Amino acid sequence: MLRRYAIHNLRRNGFVYSTVTAMVPHPKDDDYRDAAIPKLIRMFESRRFFYSTVTAMVPHPKDDYLNAAIPKRIKMFESIQAEQKTQRLSLSPDPIKVTLPDGTVKDAAKWQTTPFDVAKEISKNLANNALIARVNGVLWDMARPLEQDCELRIYKFEDDEGRDTFWHSSALILGQSLEMEYGCKLCVGLCTTRREGFYYDAFYGDLGLNDDHFKQIEARALKAVGEKQPFERIEVTRDQALEMFSDNEFKVEIINDLPADKTITVYRCGSLVDLSRGPHIPNNSFVKAIACLKASSAYWRGNKARPTCLKASSAYWRGNKARPTLQRVYGISYPDQESLKEYLLKLEEAKKYDYRNFGVEQELLSHHESSPRGWFFLPRGALVYEELMNFISSQYEVRGYEEVITPHLFEMDLWVRSSLAANYKEIKKHKFGLKAIWRCSVFKHRARSYSELPLRMAEFGGRYRNEASDDLSELKHRRIFEKDDAHIFCRESQIKDEVREALKFIDYVYEIFGFTYDLKLSTRPENSFGETATWEKAESALKEALDEFGKPWQLNEGDGALYGPKIDIKVSDALSRKFQCATLQLNFQLPNCFKLEYLAEDEAKIERPVMIHMAILGSVKRLFNILLGHYKGKWPFWLSPRQAIVCPVSKKSQAYAKKVKDEIYSKGFLVDADLRYRKIEKKVREAQLAQYNYILVVGEQEAETGQVSVRDKVDLTTMSIEGLLERFSEDAKNFR
Repeated sequence: MLRRYAIHNLRRNGFVYSTVTAMVPHPKDDDYRDAAIPKLIRMFESRRFFYSTVTAMVPHPKDDYLNAAIPKRIKMFESIQAEQKTQRLSLSPDPIKVTLPDGTVKDAAKWQTTPFDVAKEISKNLANNALIARVNGVLWDMARPLEQDCELRIYKFEDDEGRDTFWHSSALILGQSLEMEYGCKLCVGLCTTRREGFYYDAFYGDLGLNDDHFKQIEARALKAVGEKQPFERIEVTRDQALEMFSDNEFKVEIINDLPADKTITVYRCGSLVDLSRGPHIPNNSFVKAIACLKASSAYWRGNKARPTCLKASSAYWRGNKARPTLQRVYGISYPDQESLKEYLLKLEEAKKYDYRNFGVEQELLSHHESSPRGWFFLPRGALVYEELMNFISSQYEVRGYEEVITPHLFEMDLWVRSSLAANYKEIKKHKFGLKAIWRCSVFKHRARSYSELPLRMAEFGGRYRNEASDDLSELKHRRIFEKDDAHIFCRESQIKDEVREALKFIDYVYEIFGFTYDLKLSTRPENSFGETATWEKAESALKEALDEFGKPWQLNEGDGALYGPKIDIKVSDALSRKFQCATLQLNFQLPNCFKLEYLAEDEAKIERPVMIHMAILGSVKRLFNILLGHYKGKWPFWLSPRQAIVCPVSKKSQAYAKKVKDEIYSKGFLVDADLRYRKIEKKVREAQLAQYNYILVVGEQEAETGQVSVRDKVDLTTMSIEGLLERFSEDAKNFR
């Protein structure tokens, strides 16, 4: 189109076609804008044309797409919105009751009153800061009219629900900027699963995004924010959605894959009309600060996008190499500039302790081109890894868990019987599955009695996950990883006590690590299986256990496992980063699938056990990565790969230094000796940089008295070897 446009205008001004052909290369040429446009300008200026005429004559290739798509979508949106508004106004505004969290009941009108109206009645401050509402358990736009008697809860940015919605809406603000700036075809934009920021995947053709593009993207986003554009919602039919996004093959594919009974919603914010499940914040002016963090290739398999930063040069739509390459832009946003500055500073701090640099510097990890997707745990890194597993194993023993070792390969029949195979299409064609439902097999290997319950079993076993191949350079993303995995088989009457004790176990471990954590009860998801009554019973049991545990917890509706509700535990480290490590899942379903039984107290009666799944560390490799940043490389003594180092002052005290080292090592502690011919000040400085917990300086005086001078952080004290070993033992025993 661009070529024909230029030819037509040049012909009108007396140019011959051969000149035009030489002058205007095909739009696919990489140097088109750099070479052709200046050439056009020179030729036109020589014939007294103005530069503005040339600019208007040769539009950017993105304009064809935008000029066709944007007006069409907006026109359709406004038409459907007007119809739905008219229909809503024709409905009877019957009185309804709105119940607030404190029990207060407000009068409202059906199809007219919105959560924002209720917020205004409560306080001006709440109305000004309200981002999203929950109506009868469903997240709801603040401007969407209420439809029946309901329980209403309103969230601000300080709440998880408000923050997640804020970042989801920010993804659409980012999408608007990307679409208008580069004419890209938008695919999927969401807040990340770590609940810290957002991203948008899109197709850019030959354009490769990098950090140099970020200022343009941010400037356009902030310009849109300055216009206070509202987020408006409509519901559309499948045919309407397909027509609206007919020029975006990615959106069309998403629409076609939606279940037949799925409500399809579309949102508009300024020029952006986007397929989105919502809900969203009232308008984009709530976003006062926004920044792009990184751009990368993006890997996407289906309707649930995976927020993963890939390092490979290319990744493909839905993981298919025959499909187009997408790019993902990550962003972060806040209601004020100060919060954004704090976050970016925190991000820079976290980069200092990233395992890819810091782990290598500390000689804990190594990477080699022979294993591009893997990491080597060096001797000192392996010591930390093993100690983490030994720690949990020792706690298993104290708390009545028995460790087992199970196979890694199982016939697919086991997956089919579990009802899980139906939810994983990619495994149906195989005869064998990796690491299946071993806990049920172990329980069922012989007859069981009520007197054996609760039966607690645990295993440090390999787990398998079909991660994207481009994702595997990350230590936290592995296809094979070791995980602490425990299962408790108990009677229904024992659920509350067992869950409460499991929570105490998790609390004990996280207190030692220095983690704070949040508790969330995740309830039944849409694609779950099992009877409603069973789910309600399971959720009720977990609620009671959480209440008795005594720590604050929140409800996370619709995010449970396929087979049962769960308690998600999200830890916060010293850098204020949040991670999902531990989980507690209650499972009534699998004991039914595998017909697990035990002999009840009434010997004539057979009953089914309930299964509780618990993980505390989660992936040990991932936890290693988290702890490295959490401790900033300064491992506590009990977990440290460098507990002590002996530094002789001179050659005369070397023999004594070796003796001290051997005695400490014989007691099971990790100790080195720096026997190099260097000044003691340099030895001490290097030991400090290497993060040794104790630096033991010995000279002729210490050799004569049988003592050591102990440098612990900044203090220097002299003590006997016996006293030192006692101190080491106390540190290890108390996890210091």
